[in-house]
Amino acid sequence: MKNKKNELLKFILIILFTTATYSFSQAGDESFRFSVTADTRDNAGESNDSVEYFKGVLEALKLVGAGEFMLSPGDIDPPVDIRWSIDKYFGKDYIWYPVLGNHEKETESDMEYLREYNTGGNKLPYIVNMGPEGTEETMYSFDFGNSHFVVLNQYYDGTCDVCVDGDINDPIYKWLRSDLAKTDKTNIFIFGHEPAFVQPDEYNGRIRHNGDSLDKYRSTRDRFWNLLEDEKVIAYFCGHTHNYSSVLINNVWQIDSGHARGKGDEGAPSTFLTVDIKGNEVTLTVYRDSHNGDYDYKDIVKSFRIK
Repeated sequence: MKNKKNELLKFILIILFTTATYSFSQAGDESFRFSVTADTRDNAGESNDSVEYFKGVLEALKLVGAGEFMLSPGDIDPPVDIRWSIDKYFGKDYIWYPVLGNHEKETESDMEYLREYNTGGNKLPYIVNMGPEGTEETMYSFDFGNSHFVVLNQYYDGTCDVCVDGDINDPIYKWLRSDLAKTDKTNIFIFGHEPAFVQPDEYNGRIRHNGDSLDKYRSTRDRFWNLLEDEKVIAYFCGHTHNYSSVLINNVWQIDSGHARGKGDEGAPSTFLTVDIKGNEVTLTVYRDSHNGDYDYKDIVKSFRIK
């Protein structure tokens, strides 16, 4: 009888230990980091393997900590070069989520690569919802820890994934609305290529793509933004302009990630972002280089809470 009691006690202790370990692991997932780089176009890969280009971004990012994964809100062509650089400096297992930009959608080889990169809409890790028919590979959402991430293809027309201007048209809006209605995650982030509200670069005021981004279709743009506010989305990350800015619009942050191509665009500082999640707290840190000849991304650094 005593042996049976000891065995039962041992079994209970194992269960309690396993449960505690699992709970600790789950709680640990509430704190993590991800990084954001955008508009690296034609400045990555083996032929541009220099600190003056995307390599410099990756080396600086590695020093501060790239986090669990990276998202890139478009104009990443050719994407094979971005992956080559990430593989070399972060390793082949580092997770990269590409977002379709206007230059990729115009290039057949880029689209072939991106469709293969997320074959069937579930090749990338953590995906919980693939895009509708015709854009399964390039529009999706995924969960990590206590957060929900949505990657939009703004060039989807309901059947074709590259056939319209940047917009949040009815097929995209309906899919997004359905996706957001399903999530119960604490933090929600949306990623798309084109800004909803074009802003000047925070450093020097440069403005690009005003009037030909999502603001070209203001009624659908406004409907999209109202949805983000209703669903308590924390931030919409975009690119396209090559200019960094962060602005709070009706309780939702629009964060234009700038460009991460080093001296490939000297019209505004080259930029990368890190986002730290600690439960309900979300902190954005911005690293920029002012093209002073030393691409260390320490020239302009700012960190602030976005939730």
